[in-house]
Amino acid sequence: MDAQRSQPGLPGGWRVAEQLKHDVFGRVELLVGPAGRCVRRVACGNGWPLTRLIARLLQRRERRALVVLAGCAAVPQLLAGDCAGAGELLRTWCDGEPLWSVRELRQDFFDRLREVVIAVHARQVCHNDLHKENNILVGPDGHPRLVDFQLASVHPRGGARFRRRCAEDLRHVEKHRRRYEPEQPVRAPAPRSLAARLWRRCVKPIYNVVTRRILRLQRGEPRRPPDAPLPVRTPPRD
Repeated sequence: MDAQRSQPGLPGGWRVAEQLKHDVFGRVELLVGPAGRCVRRVACGNGWPLTRLIARLLQRRERRALVVLAGCAAVPQLLAGDCAGAGELLRTWCDGEPLWSVRELRQDFFDRLREVVIAVHARQVCHNDLHKENNILVGPDGHPRLVDFQLASVHPRGGARFRRRCAEDLRHVEKHRRRYEPEQPVRAPAPRSLAARLWRRCVKPIYNVVTRRILRLQRGEPRRPPDAPLPVRTPPRD
């Protein structure tokens, strides 16, 4: 497919400018058109059994989370545009670079990231996928943004599970802080929950073997190489 041409199924004036991601569950595209730029997630699967069904379920989770987070700063906003069809989700474009690729980082970045995560929690939403540096963007203003809410969960009644997942989100914030600010004292992160420990020790190794070696569906999320230089720390600009 030529990414610069109008794609069948899109209304006049809209076109796919770039394919941002293509994996087992579908693809993520950058659209440009009369209203500017936006992102479309297409939950089409990849032809393997159940991948389309799982993709639709993940898309439903993301849609529900973005509905609850409407108006919340630093997260994408759900769009009800006319260029989204069945099995598709349309959201606003977020300017920024993934945390793993930036060369400069504000000195207060992780304090602000923690504030953003707490603001998301205040809406009774947990991101549940903040261990991936790709899901944390550094905006042109140096402020953090969160993307990819496919694994997000909404907890209108709160409860123990909600508190555990909030603690997991914040634990990942502190994990990134320790890596990017090794010389600074940081908050002691909460211990991993029992579910997280079981996943890491028992389920994740099997999952990685099946998806990466047998099905060859993924190669892991990009992250800053261990021997790569850390970003230059810059003072806050506001």
